[in-house]
Amino acid sequence: MPLSGRLLVTGGAGFIGSTWVRQVLRNNPDVRVTVLDKLTYAGNPANLREIEDDPRYRFVKGDITDRDLVSELAGEVDTIVNFAAESHVDRSIEEPDAFIRTDVLGTHVLLEAARRAGHRRYLQISTDEVYGDVAHGASVETDPLRPRSPYSASKASGDLLVSAYFTTYGLATLITRASNNFGPHQYPEKLIPLFITNALDDEPLPLYGDGRQVRDWLYVEDHCAAISLVLERGEPGSTYNVGGGSQITNLELTEMVLSELGKPRSLIRHVEDRPGHDRRYAIDSSRVRALGWRPQRTLREALAETVGWYVEHPEWWRPLKTGEYLDYYRRQYGARLAASDAGSVVERA
Repeated sequence: MPLSGRLLVTGGAGFIGSTWVRQVLRNNPDVRVTVLDKLTYAGNPANLREIEDDPRYRFVKGDITDRDLVSELAGEVDTIVNFAAESHVDRSIEEPDAFIRTDVLGTHVLLEAARRAGHRRYLQISTDEVYGDVAHGASVETDPLRPRSPYSASKASGDLLVSAYFTTYGLATLITRASNNFGPHQYPEKLIPLFITNALDDEPLPLYGDGRQVRDWLYVEDHCAAISLVLERGEPGSTYNVGGGSQITNLELTEMVLSELGKPRSLIRHVEDRPGHDRRYAIDSSRVRALGWRPQRTLREALAETVGWYVEHPEWWRPLKTGEYLDYYRRQYGARLAASDAGSVVERA
């Protein structure tokens, strides 16, 4: 059955949130969506431009830690879907305070509003990174949480609050934990859009360490379909892992990007690894598959589609790689790339 009702979607101007909003409005005629987003650097109104004239949709600029605003909006809907989060590990190492504020305090504000409004559902969008490094096998939903970065710790804290509100107050909560997402409209600080856009300009691709870190890649449209299914059929109080089933090393993925673009492998620069970099993530998605979900694209198909989108839409990503982005990029990679280049010179000598 299609989704219905009145939804408050927080973080709905971001990469995953905007993809889900567009997909939900496209597939569910009886749904009404209010997007709440404070439009930080990664929130982009252009992501929602194609639906801005849809009478079933409205946008509110604001912060999920604003108790009065959230309470007001919660009183107008029956379900909250929380995509709002600070979500980049590197930035969490540089500035953890923002992650605690949004991912922990913001989640608490939303849960309180949902509880007081008597909502029928609350869905928290989380991450597989809360399980920490997984040397062997695959994480299941009942495994202990072992976050290893300020980002994953803030997300794990939010998840624990969500579970506590189900147990203590009977709020019909749900949690999804997805593997690494990619696709169109992703802010170019993340690995795939960063490497695509750098390669298009023949700029170096700063690959952490030896590049042998293993990740499970999930196309964003497939992830969003799983979110809708969990919202519709998920059991309150439950968590659902959503993985793409495409575990490869970051180095292999980088080589796939270069191959799709016809660019040389010499663009790869191995740079100093980030602190506490998890070596491997892997999740078991049996629970969400039992609801009837399956990824609809292979990694290679989805990557080709994603590369093609960035090639065809420079007007979307080029303006983003200026100003604050450039300042961040230089802080994060400037010294690393310089050291890598210096090391290459020494090796050649």
